[in-house]
Amino acid sequence: MSEQQRQFDNFDEFAEEYRDIHDNAIKLSGADSDFFSEYKIVELTKTEDTKAAFNLLDFGCGDGNSCIYFRKHFPNITINGIDVSEESIHQAQEKGIANATFQAFDGLKIPYADNTFDMVFTSMVFHHIEHDLHGGILNEIRRVLKPGGRFYIFEHNPNNPLTRKVVRECVFDEDAVLLKPNYCKSIINQAGFKDTNTNFTIFFPRHRLLKWATGLEPMLTWLPIGAQYYIKASK
Repeated sequence: MSEQQRQFDNFDEFAEEYRDIHDNAIKLSGADSDFFSEYKIVELTKTEDTKAAFNLLDFGCGDGNSCIYFRKHFPNITINGIDVSEESIHQAQEKGIANATFQAFDGLKIPYADNTFDMVFTSMVFHHIEHDLHGGILNEIRRVLKPGGRFYIFEHNPNNPLTRKVVRECVFDEDAVLLKPNYCKSIINQAGFKDTNTNFTIFFPRHRLLKWATGLEPMLTWLPIGAQYYIKASK
């Protein structure tokens, strides 16, 4: 096993079939992989100007699925995606997303200059990274953000038993260590970010009989039992 694989979960072996594997793993939720890619971007539209032209970094972009929805909901932005998995980057490049660039990197040093990005987004990535690397990576994210730039991190919520079940049974989450919301907020603050705000999401399965209940979720973002959560912070 390489040094990189000991530090990060590398998804090369899952890249081509990632969406099918993910769909099977989350059947209990009543939604598919595309839903979980898009809903996060929709969350961002609640606080971000969808017509603005800005520079985005998708940290740990995988196969680029989130970037499809960034292009849909934020049509004027420039998209940059990086990931340790070269095979996943190849899958992202094959999608042909307009005004988007994808590249592999070593997982530690973000290959961009200081103050490059208006926003850094990362989704379900940090639980695949060794904890002792979190602080250094957050410092790197802060370095490449412009002053006042926004950082969004989405993670699974270990306080939710169904989330733990899905992660436990998913083949590419075999080595994942889920991050408690308080831990995640703490390391973000320690890295020098400010205005950190935690929101909990996905409280009800997306099955037809429970569709009515999903309308209650915007009122429950404070309740720490949602299946996922995200933290917004700024530089």
